[in-house]
Amino acid sequence: MSTRKLLTNGNAFKRTDNRWGGVVWYMDEQGERKRKSFSGTTKAEVNKKMTEYIAVFNDSIIESQETKKRLKDSMQNWLEVFKFPSVERTTYDRYECTAKNQIYPYIGDKVVGDIKSANIKKLLNDKMNEGYAYTTVKKVHNVLNEYFRYLTQQEYIDRNPMISAPMIKKSNFMAAQDKENLPTSETITVFTPEEIKIFKDEAFSTFSNGKRKYQQAAAYILMLNTGLITGEVLGLLNSDIDLENRVMHLNRGVKEISKRDGVTAEKGREVKVGKLKSATSKRDVPLNDTAIEMILDLRKEFYLGDNSPLIPDENGNFTRPVNFRKRYYRILKAAGIETKGLHSLRHTFATNLVNGIKQPDGSIKSLTPRQVADLLGHTTSEITEMYYVKRDLTKLNGITDGFEL
Repeated sequence: MSTRKLLTNGNAFKRTDNRWGGVVWYMDEQGERKRKSFSGTTKAEVNKKMTEYIAVFNDSIIESQETKKRLKDSMQNWLEVFKFPSVERTTYDRYECTAKNQIYPYIGDKVVGDIKSANIKKLLNDKMNEGYAYTTVKKVHNVLNEYFRYLTQQEYIDRNPMISAPMIKKSNFMAAQDKENLPTSETITVFTPEEIKIFKDEAFSTFSNGKRKYQQAAAYILMLNTGLITGEVLGLLNSDIDLENRVMHLNRGVKEISKRDGVTAEKGREVKVGKLKSATSKRDVPLNDTAIEMILDLRKEFYLGDNSPLIPDENGNFTRPVNFRKRYYRILKAAGIETKGLHSLRHTFATNLVNGIKQPDGSIKSLTPRQVADLLGHTTSEITEMYYVKRDLTKLNGITDGFEL
């Protein structure tokens, strides 16, 4: 089958009846030469009609071509043209990774115009049944949802197949995998006081010659006492820290992104230093005695000047997050502590501040969720309570005494 195409840009002429006429020649899907005729009282009127027709004709060709593409060709073009210029590099890396690893191998070779809701629903169900995490499948749904919304908005397709392929409810998803759908606050991982002691002992352990086993181990204890995320602590310069006033100023973050030549991914990853996640992330964080001790420990180990990173790599540059994480997991493994992400240090910080820590006199010292939200750089205290504070149900013991009905 041939592709429709224009053969002329339109020709206007004056007819014998003193009206104006025009004709646009084109080739149809069967390869036959055809024409579209126009008429009007003036040449300008006819030219306007032909111009409008040609615009519609060209749009229909683009639409036809887009719907006949393979999904992976069309989606990759959408990612590179529309998403790459408009999102953070780490976000784009995540979009592209999801597309290449979770979408293209399954429906990437299907023609865009042939994809139905059933194809998408099957993809989501298959991933659920294969044991993929709910968050992974949700990312797949989000990418497909944005892509097909784009096709619908551009009028490349008449109906969005995602309308009949909603994301699987989390409760149903977890039940299908025979897993319990726990509340968010129940899935938060924190270090117990015993684990913190074991972690510290291992982090600062030494070889027989007195040399420490782990470089810059104090950085993890600094995170535990400030609630900083990995990108924030690795983005700290020595000049950001004011020990006299016991405060650090957060101004930048470190991220790890794919190396690229334009939009084309190359082998390897690189460090990107840039703005923090949100406006509230740029903040001042107070330093307690332990945090100050850890900063001094880090500077004693490596100090390359005020404008150098507090936690530099072997070349004095910003440390790659992947190397920072690997070192942390080595400490956990050697200490015999179950695997917890680096974010668990932040969760532990928030949980202890909100739930409170027992003081020597028996009282409980705690902060309000709003105060902790400000320390963490959250816009609302609801985020802090829902995603960062593990509930301490032991505090309910005996709480109804004296309320007998």
